[in-house]
Amino acid sequence: MRNLHIDYQGDALNFQSASLLAKGLARDNQMQDPTIMAWHQSGEEAATPFYDGADPDSWWAKYGAGNGGKLEVCIGDDYQFILMDARGYETLGEMPLRNRSDGHGKEYLCYTPMLGKATDKPTAEACIELDGWAADQY
Repeated sequence: MRNLHIDYQGDALNFQSASLLAKGLARDNQMQDPTIMAWHQSGEEAATPFYDGADPDSWWAKYGAGNGGKLEVCIGDDYQFILMDARGYETLGEMPLRNRSDGHGKEYLCYTPMLGKATDKPTAEACIELDGWAADQY
């Protein structure tokens, strides 16, 4: 994996501005469609994803490298990104999954082509009740 370190001295960065800077640097280094595979944020305002039992200082790098990451970009001491070039991958387009609720206020995740065009009511064949595992798709 290639590594780039930028000694950033400007105004404080948030995740969005740091990720845009990292993607720009990746483009400057022959990545046509840079995609962030993993990241780590240091400091008091850290908002890095976390998994129980994982080492917060290293799991992200292992995940990024193991899932196609080819370039690590460090922006100052606060942000580290692992990126891959996503050119050549097919795009998914719009997911046909939507949240729907029944008449009792229960929320469901539904595969809308199976619901048909006549109704938005959840059915057992097309939907699963939202819980901690099914993600909102609004």
